[in-house]
Amino acid sequence: MSRLRLLLALLAAAVAAAAADPPSAERGRAVYQKWCTPCHGTGLGKPGTAAAAAHGVKTPVLEQRQDLSQKMIESAVRKGTGIMPRFRKTEISDADLAAIVAYLVHK
Repeated sequence: MSRLRLLLALLAAAVAAAAADPPSAERGRAVYQKWCTPCHGTGLGKPGTAAAAAHGVKTPVLEQRQDLSQKMIESAVRKGTGIMPRFRKTEISDADLAAIVAYLVHK
């Protein structure tokens, strides 16, 4: 009987994992627009873009960069960096962060 329960539990976990939506770049773009563009977008008054340019980053607008990694983005969002504050999971969920990564890294 306990083997049957274990088997059913494993089967249920596998079905749940298969049903989970992978992070999409489209969703990531929407999350990015909400949380990131106010500081990292184009134009005047974007402190993240201005700070990157001041530090010599050749492409300061995040959406245009090709050197961003998943680890780099996750660390910056969760821990903050320079003038950028950290964002808690209650602000940007793990799923939303994964979507942002999908948008910025896999374009």
